[in-house]
Amino acid sequence: MGIAREYGRAISEGPTPADAAGTLALPYPSGWAALAFSDELPPGTVLTRPLAGEDVVLYRLTSGAVRAVRPYCPHLGAHLGLAKVEGDNLICPFHFFAFRPDGTCARTAYGAPPPRSRLTSLPVREANGAVFVWRHHDGRAPDWSIPNWHTIGHRPARHMAWELAGNVQEVIENSVDLGHFATLHGWSKAEIGGPVAYADATFHVSMRAHESAPLVGDFVVEVEVDGYGLGCLHADMYTPRLGLRMCTMVMPTAIAPNRMQFRQLNRIAFSEPARLPAPLARVVSRTAARLLDRSIFRSSCEFTAADFPVWHHKLYQQPPGLAHGDGPIGPFRRWAQRFYPPPTEREDA
Repeated sequence: MGIAREYGRAISEGPTPADAAGTLALPYPSGWAALAFSDELPPGTVLTRPLAGEDVVLYRLTSGAVRAVRPYCPHLGAHLGLAKVEGDNLICPFHFFAFRPDGTCARTAYGAPPPRSRLTSLPVREANGAVFVWRHHDGRAPDWSIPNWHTIGHRPARHMAWELAGNVQEVIENSVDLGHFATLHGWSKAEIGGPVAYADATFHVSMRAHESAPLVGDFVVEVEVDGYGLGCLHADMYTPRLGLRMCTMVMPTAIAPNRMQFRQLNRIAFSEPARLPAPLARVVSRTAARLLDRSIFRSSCEFTAADFPVWHHKLYQQPPGLAHGDGPIGPFRRWAQRFYPPPTEREDA
């Protein structure tokens, strides 16, 4: 019975994750994708992160600038995720060839003339506490950017990262999916304050949410959301009754067919009570932020994570069977098509 017992433990049950189900995967979207938080990459650190089925190697120069390169040494193909940084040079782990920040080879380890081959650099942008790398399906250079946003409060940002099945478009699409805010997130009512404003690679939507909590009762949350491609959302949230402001970045990154990494970064601040003298009001505001920062961040992550089991198992339904009250999902999907290869190129790929 030993073999029978062992196989009996291998019974599968429950929903199949999207990346294992064999369902059609969306193409990898073009644009900027977050691969790390800034504080994960101090000078001298080398990180390897997946992006669209390939590794990307990140490292920081002594000047503070970040470099992103394709992972294999042009000499004999060693993986540069095993490299180290000396000064501003990246040192291959195999033959110790040193590569300058511009990708050219500065020296070999045994006095031979440096080869002309060079590292393949990728466009990289550090903004708002995150490191973004550009990828486009036709290889074009960046033609839009992630802006630097305002920084609220005086507390350092908190952040988390997860990995799960699913596709990144549906993460960004959630911002216009009014129906799910009630069913998954407990908002008694959500309203969009006017048409969603779409530009070439960005969109903006204003929302108002109605919530209720023990000891607080009913309250309103005003939300301003800016989307940048299919890899970054920036949400400003303000709860007038509590004086709470929260700035949240949501950054999904496609790493494999129907699989993604998901990063979230939050900052909070409390308004200074107008009825108090300015110095005391400042102390009260900062003390509230210090005492509640951790619990508010935990609550924010739990709010986000309510979607995880759905994303992890769902099929991208196209066309969707939309109903009244869903929100403007159709216009969003039409806008999102610009980040993918044309259908003829998808078929040829």
